[in-house]
Amino acid sequence: MPNPSSPQRRIGVLLVNLGTPDSPETSDVRRYLNEFLTDGRVIDIPAAVRYPLFQGIVVPLRAPKSAKIYKQLWTERGSPLLFHGLDLQQKVQEELGPDYVVAFGMRYQKPSIASALEELRAAEVERIIVLPLFPQYASASTGSVQQKVMDIVKDWWIVPSINFISAFGSDPGFIATIVTLGKRELDKQHYDHVVFSYHGIPERHIKKGDPTKYCQFGSCCDTLTDRNRYCYRAQCFETSRLVAAGLGLSPDDYTVSFQSRLGRDPWLKPYTDIALKDFPAKGIKHVLAFSPAFTADCLETTIEVGDEFKELFEEAGGEHWQLVPSLNSEPEWVDAVAAMIRRS
Repeated sequence: MPNPSSPQRRIGVLLVNLGTPDSPETSDVRRYLNEFLTDGRVIDIPAAVRYPLFQGIVVPLRAPKSAKIYKQLWTERGSPLLFHGLDLQQKVQEELGPDYVVAFGMRYQKPSIASALEELRAAEVERIIVLPLFPQYASASTGSVQQKVMDIVKDWWIVPSINFISAFGSDPGFIATIVTLGKRELDKQHYDHVVFSYHGIPERHIKKGDPTKYCQFGSCCDTLTDRNRYCYRAQCFETSRLVAAGLGLSPDDYTVSFQSRLGRDPWLKPYTDIALKDFPAKGIKHVLAFSPAFTADCLETTIEVGDEFKELFEEAGGEHWQLVPSLNSEPEWVDAVAAMIRRS
């Protein structure tokens, strides 16, 4: 029989996002990019080539340019990805109550996954639920977090049960929050078209995760099934279909596209920056843009989709480009995160 005098063991929750430099200064941006771009799941080339190429050439050239962009993004509270993550941690903790211990970490830089796991270990949690804050599974994001967690806990003498929430791109609460934010913008004015812009990945990443060669980058992604449930492209299309249904959009009302490609190898298509240039010639002058691969505002949403794509669209003859904010720590999103954790 359990000892009534012993304290109840709590459940640990680890929320993880991608990462951010400590500041927008070039030295901190360089440190962040060095860690990010030498991750073998992000840049999947041999380490003997990856480290000298990126640490010796790519990062030194890219860091000053990226630092200028981060300075545009920075706020009085610092990096949006960081403070929105800390806000989410606090609100989810309040929602779940004292039976849970909620920690927050970044895959790259601070607060680290290691420090967040140590916080949970010090709290003597009974088990740990890890929620990488990437809605659609990709080896370069969720897979990297999973590998990092296991690399850390393998050195613990006692390893508690660990459960990963690998993807939530179809989760009802996640979809409902995006729909709510979208309706706020649609209530303000009419839009000719909607764009769902997702972070891109190389096509080879999809192929490497598809041993049966089911994915052909075509109609196979029209339905999410057991065979393609870990295909990033299929997950993105599924998220878009569900949000579109919630907004009452027909297939002709929206476009699914991909951004942030790097290098010469083919990445998932269509590319957002190319697709949007054709809109004005088709009579599409007012566009509402979503970034459903991100749960918090960051460089890829605020700067890339919100500012750079807006400029490209207007140069092509567009009149209004509006970015829908990320989920950040919206009350409906906090409820959705808490619900996913309770179900786990």
